[in-house]
Amino acid sequence: MYQLNFVARGRCTDLLKFGRLYSLLLVLAICLVASSGSAFGEASASTVSSKAKKHTVHKSAKKPSRSHIARAGRRAGVILTRTGRRVRRIFNPWTEPTFADSTIGDSIEGDDLVIRKAAADALGPYNGTVVVADPQTGRILSIVNQKLALRGAFQPCSTVKVIVSFASLREAIVDANTPVRLAPRYSIDMTTALARSNNRYFAHLGEELGFERVQKYAKLFGLGEKAGLDIPGEEPGYLAPEPPKSGVGMMTSFGDGIRLTPLELASIVTSVANGGTMYYLQYPKNQAEVQNFVPKVRRQLDIARFIPEIRPGMMGAVEYGTARKAVFDQTDPVLGKTGTCTDTAQPGVHLGWFGSFNDVGKNRIVVVVLLTGGRGVAGPIAAKVAGGVYRNLAQQNYFGSETTTTPTKLVSMQNCCRQ
Repeated sequence: MYQLNFVARGRCTDLLKFGRLYSLLLVLAICLVASSGSAFGEASASTVSSKAKKHTVHKSAKKPSRSHIARAGRRAGVILTRTGRRVRRIFNPWTEPTFADSTIGDSIEGDDLVIRKAAADALGPYNGTVVVADPQTGRILSIVNQKLALRGAFQPCSTVKVIVSFASLREAIVDANTPVRLAPRYSIDMTTALARSNNRYFAHLGEELGFERVQKYAKLFGLGEKAGLDIPGEEPGYLAPEPPKSGVGMMTSFGDGIRLTPLELASIVTSVANGGTMYYLQYPKNQAEVQNFVPKVRRQLDIARFIPEIRPGMMGAVEYGTARKAVFDQTDPVLGKTGTCTDTAQPGVHLGWFGSFNDVGKNRIVVVVLLTGGRGVAGPIAAKVAGGVYRNLAQQNYFGSETTTTPTKLVSMQNCCRQ
């Protein structure tokens, strides 16, 4: 009985101390029976249960429920009809093309063909537009993908931060070198915030400015208006008449409530590049108009004294910030501002902006890039495209040659100019 009690408790090894052969054989026999009826039996049942579960899942996979198919269909961009037999495509934001031939349909009779080739080669297969302008005259030298540039207005993303910076400096809310405390142990100044595109910093400035002052400076820089003069097909951007639901901070950090065109951004960057003169952008249709080109001033912005405070941030964006891919020559600095966001009017469509100008050389140009599409589209990629434009031109010594366009006179179209 003593031995059987040990066996019943599963302690068969204790019985091995008894040296008699019959006892050892008896213990082994009892252990085998006990194991087959307990541990082995549980393993067998578990295995059967597991197989049954696998079989059940397999059957379920063959005949998924209608709700399961509907959920999967929505994720994949398809839905079932009422009959359950047919499916059709529905809107899928990731179907917005990232790659395309962006040169189709362009009219190039008035383009600078050297500029155009440099821009088209840099843009490559991306779905986007490149606008190149002369900041000293307002002449558009080339537009790759004219349809997108003239008829497309998109959320400006972080490019709006250039306007916010000037507004904040002009209103004495902040200066470029004074750190703004955003958290107990976190402060940042304007130069770094521009270079790294810090959203919290510019949301803070927006709240300090308030909607009315943000709107005032946005209008001064031409938002919501056509940037060009008699350019066929050009459509204006949009500026909200009231604060967006997301708040003024989102307006000044991501551009909520604003629709920007590539020509509008080119106009803004042109004004910064030349010291504050906002020209009407003009796009010659042919070489005769190129020969008779006359710059026309739209307004004079009182920003010259603030440009030295903005420039380090725009240069820092290229040197160590969000636009590092725009570097093409260490001796020829480029200044610019990137923008990356998902367009609120087209959910899921990614935008990549970059507005820039070169700071040395006898030929100064403004290069604006807008990319649209799905994954992989961002401001740094737009900066890379712009860098390619500068690089392609530098290889032809474009920035070391004499300026080909020398305006004979300036015509002012508006006398309101200094604000």
